[in-house]
Amino acid sequence: MPNKGEKNMKNRLLVCVVSALLLLLVSGFAGAAQQEIPVKGMVTMVDLGAGKCIPCKMMAPILEKLQKEYAGRAAIVFIDVWEDRSQSAKFGISSIPTQIFYDKNGKEIYRHEGFLEEKGIAAKLQEMGVAEPDKR
Repeated sequence: MPNKGEKNMKNRLLVCVVSALLLLLVSGFAGAAQQEIPVKGMVTMVDLGAGKCIPCKMMAPILEKLQKEYAGRAAIVFIDVWEDRSQSAKFGISSIPTQIFYDKNGKEIYRHEGFLEEKGIAAKLQEMGVAEPDKR
C-alpha cells in the first residue's frame, strides 16, 4: 500500500503528464491555424510581426483585446515571423509589423505596414462588414 508521499508524487507526475499533453495539443492547433489563413468564411486580420519587436510588443495587448471582442465575427491572428521565417515569404512582407486584412472569401482587401492602433483596426473591420463589438 503506497504511503502519502508516494501518492502525492504520483498525483504530481500525473498533473505534469496531462499538462505536457495539453501543451502539445494546443501548440498543434496553433500550427494548424497558421495553415488556414485567411480563415475560411470569416473576415481575417493577420498581424505579422515578432515577439521582440517594439511596435509588435505595443500591438500585442491590442490584438489580444480585439481577439476577444471580435470572437466569432472576425479572426484576429498573430504570426511571429522571427520564429517561423517562411511566413515572411508566404505573405510577401518586407517589414514588421504588417497587417493584412482579408474578406470572408479570402481576398486580400487592405495591407498596412507599421504600428496600427486599435481604432484603425476596428474601423477597417467595420468597413469590411464586421459588426462592432458590444461595449457593455
